[in-house]
Amino acid sequence: MFHIENDIVRSLLLKGNFGLEKESLRITRDGNFALSLHPFPDNKNIVYDFCENQTEINTDAAPSAEEAEKLLEFHTRQIHKKLVTLEEPEYMWPFSNPPYIRNERDIPIAHHNSKAEYSEGYREYLANRYGRYMMSLSGIHVNYSFSDELLKADFELSESANFEEYKNRVYLDLAAGLAAYGWIVTALTAASPLLDGSYLERGRRGITAFNGLASTRCSELGYWNYFVPVFDYSDIKAYAASIRQYVDAGLIVSPTELYYPVRLKSYGKNNLSRLAAEGVSHIELRTVDLNPYELSGINLKDLKFIQLLFAWIASNPRKELTLRDQVQAAQNFKKAAHYDLKTVKIVIPKGKSLSVVKTGFEILEQMKEFYRDFPDDVMEILEFEEEKLRIPEKRYAWMIKEQFEDDFAGKGLKLAKELQERILTNV
Repeated sequence: MFHIENDIVRSLLLKGNFGLEKESLRITRDGNFALSLHPFPDNKNIVYDFCENQTEINTDAAPSAEEAEKLLEFHTRQIHKKLVTLEEPEYMWPFSNPPYIRNERDIPIAHHNSKAEYSEGYREYLANRYGRYMMSLSGIHVNYSFSDELLKADFELSESANFEEYKNRVYLDLAAGLAAYGWIVTALTAASPLLDGSYLERGRRGITAFNGLASTRCSELGYWNYFVPVFDYSDIKAYAASIRQYVDAGLIVSPTELYYPVRLKSYGKNNLSRLAAEGVSHIELRTVDLNPYELSGINLKDLKFIQLLFAWIASNPRKELTLRDQVQAAQNFKKAAHYDLKTVKIVIPKGKSLSVVKTGFEILEQMKEFYRDFPDDVMEILEFEEEKLRIPEKRYAWMIKEQFEDDFAGKGLKLAKELQERILTNV
C-alpha cells in the first residue's frame, strides 16, 4: 500500500492518467438502429465495438479527469457533426440500454479486419454464445494509471528491490481491492433502469419495461460469463495464469471474453503473455453507465470519485481474498445494479452483511476521513456521491425512471435530437 504518511507521496496521490472508452449506438430519425456503415473509417479515436452501429470513442491518455472528460466531449461533438451531414442524418442514442429493436438484423456484426481478436468470426461467436441483444448494451470504461512520479516516490520507501515488481504489486492489490469495493461505482453511476419492450420480447415495440434494475448491463442480465472467475493475485504471472486456465478449459476463447468489472492490462492489446512478461501499465473499470444528462456521457464528479476510490484502495492494507470472498464479490456487483439499494445486501470480505446504502455510507465515511486534509473540492465530490445514497431521487437511475417511464424509446429519441441540437449550436 502507498506510504501516505510521507508528505511527498500524499501530495502526489491524485496524480495519474486517464483513458476513457465510450460505446454508444447510432440511430435514425425514427429511433431505429442505423444500418449504415461506420462513418469514421480513418479516425483512430472513433472506432466501433461489437456491431457496426455501436460507435466507440477511445480517448488518448489525459493527465487529469478534467482533460479526459473534455476529450470525450470533443470526440462526441465530432461524431454528431459528422452524423448530421450524412445522406440520411443520424443521432447518438444517449442511454446504455438500446432503443427499439425489430430483430437481430438491427444489430449487424462489425467488420473488424485488422486484429484477429476482434475478427468478424469472434463477433459471430459472441453473438451465438451471448446473443446480439446483450451486445447492444453500451457503457463507459475508465482506464487509469498512477503517475510514474507517485510510483517512484513510493517505491523509494518500499522494501522492494525491483521497480517493475513493485508496480505490479500496486496494481494487483488495487485489482483485489476493487473486486471488494468497486461495486460502489455501479451503485452511484447506474443509469439504465428502463428498457424498450422489444429488448425482452419481439414485437413489444414502444412499451416501456422496468424490471427492478438500475443498470441492466451491470446486473445479472448483463455482461457476465457463465462462471464466476477466481483470480490469483499473488504475482502478475500467477494472475495471468489464473485467466489463462479459463481459455485452456474452453470456458472462454480469449481474455477479451472475460466479462469481469476489473481488468489489469499491459500496453497494447489485451494479451496475457505480454501482461505476464511486461507487467501492468494500467487498470480498467468497466461498470459506468452512459449518463444521458451529460454531453460527454459521464459526470466529471463521478470520474473524479473513481480516481479517489482507486487512490484510497491503494493506500489501504492489501485485501487477501478467499475463494468465498471472490465469489461474493461478483454477486456484490450484480446486487449494486438493482434499483432499490435499501433492499439488497452487500457482503464485504470478513465483514457483515448490510444493504448497499448502509455499506456505501460506511465506505464514503472512511474515504472522507482519509481525505480530510485534502482540498475542499475532494470533500465536495464525496458529499456529492453520499447525497445519492441519502436521497434516492438524486440517483441517475431514479431520475431517468421518473422522466422516461411513460415512453422510454419515444422520449429517448427526443432527447437524442435535443442533445445533437445543443452540440451543433455550441450550447
